[in-house]
Amino acid sequence: MIKHNKALQATALILVAFIFSVAVRMIWVYKFSDTQQFRYDGTFMLTTTDGYYFAEGARDIIKETNHIEAQAYRSPTTQALSQLTAVLYKILPFTLDEIMFYMSAFFASLLVIPLVLIGLAYGSLTFGFIAALVGSVAWSYYNRTMVGYYDTDLLNIVFPTLLLWSLIGAIATKHDRYILFIAIETILYRWWYPQSYSLEIAFICLLAVFTFYTWFKKRDNFYNFALIIFMLLSTLNIDMIYRASLMGVLLVFLHFKKDIFRKYIYYILGFSIALFFATGGLNPIISLLDTYIFQRKAIIAQNILDLHFFAVIQTISEAQHIPFETFANRISGHTITFFLSIAGYIWLSINKKSMIIAIPMIGLGFLAIYGGLRFTIYAVPVFAMGIAYLIIQLTNTIDDIRIRIVSIIVLTLLALYPNISHAYNYNASTVFYKDEVATLNKLKSIVSKDDYVVGWWDYGYPIRYYTDAHTFIDGGAHSGSDNFPTSYFLTKPQNVAAKMIRLEAKYIEENANRIKNSLMGKPDKNRTNSSRIANMTTDYGFSDTNDFLYSLSTDISLPKMTNDVYLYLPFRMLDIYPVIERFSNIDLMTGAQKTAGFYYYPAQYKQNKEAIIFDNNMMLDKATGVITVGKNNKFKVKRYVTTNYTSNSKMEKNIQLAHDDGDLSIIFMQNQNKFIIIDEEKYNSTYFQLYVLDNYNKDLFELVVYHPFVKVYKLKI
Repeated sequence: MIKHNKALQATALILVAFIFSVAVRMIWVYKFSDTQQFRYDGTFMLTTTDGYYFAEGARDIIKETNHIEAQAYRSPTTQALSQLTAVLYKILPFTLDEIMFYMSAFFASLLVIPLVLIGLAYGSLTFGFIAALVGSVAWSYYNRTMVGYYDTDLLNIVFPTLLLWSLIGAIATKHDRYILFIAIETILYRWWYPQSYSLEIAFICLLAVFTFYTWFKKRDNFYNFALIIFMLLSTLNIDMIYRASLMGVLLVFLHFKKDIFRKYIYYILGFSIALFFATGGLNPIISLLDTYIFQRKAIIAQNILDLHFFAVIQTISEAQHIPFETFANRISGHTITFFLSIAGYIWLSINKKSMIIAIPMIGLGFLAIYGGLRFTIYAVPVFAMGIAYLIIQLTNTIDDIRIRIVSIIVLTLLALYPNISHAYNYNASTVFYKDEVATLNKLKSIVSKDDYVVGWWDYGYPIRYYTDAHTFIDGGAHSGSDNFPTSYFLTKPQNVAAKMIRLEAKYIEENANRIKNSLMGKPDKNRTNSSRIANMTTDYGFSDTNDFLYSLSTDISLPKMTNDVYLYLPFRMLDIYPVIERFSNIDLMTGAQKTAGFYYYPAQYKQNKEAIIFDNNMMLDKATGVITVGKNNKFKVKRYVTTNYTSNSKMEKNIQLAHDDGDLSIIFMQNQNKFIIIDEEKYNSTYFQLYVLDNYNKDLFELVVYHPFVKVYKLKI
């Protein structure tokens, strides 16, 4: 009867915590309910770029797109999130966009289940309930699971916290059912998020340390060894169906032939370890460390040519080092709460030794200091339990039950306040605005599914989702070698840009066809697995890529046009133009970064009769046409350009020459109230000429979609 009542209480608390978690995430919906630029066709759009990757996969599953075709063009029809979304679409009475937008709020809130269950396992539902409230809305967890944040993060912390609960139960009870739970949770976690490998291995290593410690103490470790075996086998780097089958056979064997299993436990353990290393072992972990910790400065693509590319990891904010205060706030909401949570976790681990098993989650969370803010969410549930335990232990010293309850409520609200305050003030925007999506939908009626719509990789996934066309680069294909050609044609003059676009389209399509043939069992052995720019260089008879790039300014022969290519040029690209330029502003033969030139896009300015004063200590003298940067650096202005869009969205521009020997051009975009100050090379780049100035070569490009914030051109050669 007591167990039954505890189960009912736990269920009720889980429900309350779940509703609370969802309600906090609905604050954003309430705040922006009238912001029409965040909606398209009446539905809010996604708030994370990567969400459109999985959106494309869900859409293609629903459309029953050919599997080989989807794989060749990087549609994630095999990804768990896309598959789950497609299933929900078929059973729920909502549109695909509605499901994707709200999905994270509901699934991420499932975190409250294992937290309350851990509280139940430790004999304090109040402790578990407080941890569920705090953990479900903690700063970084909220950021990565808010409405519209359609990404694998919506279950990435739920699964390891469930695994933690099962490990705690296994250590405490040594019951076979927890081995079953752990096997299922590990297999599902890997299905959901293949990168879970490192955390699973960390759990195994910690369990192994504990097991061998007790083994030397002459204790019976059969159960712990069995647990390690099942965890090792469930993490094998083989297809999920084979892992599940192996687990099923072993579980049946363990249940019905436990004596034999015990007799051969060391042989089975040795076999499991050997199989673990034979199927890949630590390779995925080494790869992740290389990406997020060592962060190579350049990537060398070897084979027919050894070329040096700029590494994209250096430009991704979530993979950069973060200040300690940001780190602490993202885990616990406030630095004070952070340190109190540490104290609570230590106290909890002293009293409940099995909580030490949570160290891998803390370690992965602390990796954020070096590997970027994305990792902080892993420490959130553990630190939530730390502050919850501290609250319970401190208030247990209060004899008066009413004062104790009030104290628990007050302290819990204090822990929640910075996190809820952050959620209320977190004004995240949708990835695209309504007008931008409208242009993509207009473009969808123009392009065919075999065409390419080309923009910077940040926009690749949304472009593919809304136009159903292909792209050159996106959030999953943006290595230095992938980005070089796109960076090159965006930042170089139109004549060489057009040739690079045509060549890149040909080589991208060639690569897609190779993937198709490989999936059909017909691999192409005639083409080496080199970068596309390396293949272009050698195919045109050069051994030096610099010579090949120079040849683009000459009358070289181009491949026959088999796919139409459209160039997507948005206003928002102005913010990241210098980053885009870095990928092609490099000597590929040596890796030497070239001079960046001058680019300034001031956030604010003020002016008087004599001068325009920009931020960062920069000033334009109107009378002399000279820009002063700092105290001593002076540059002459070559030309002043003013652009303005009329009521029917047509551009009017005024160009005034200042100094023939000037260094810089000043462009004032009147409608956006923005200044841009650039050197001559950037002024003549394809992006600035086509988007900012409407000055395109009609022999090379055709304007097909026109909007002040987005312009799309079709390649004509």
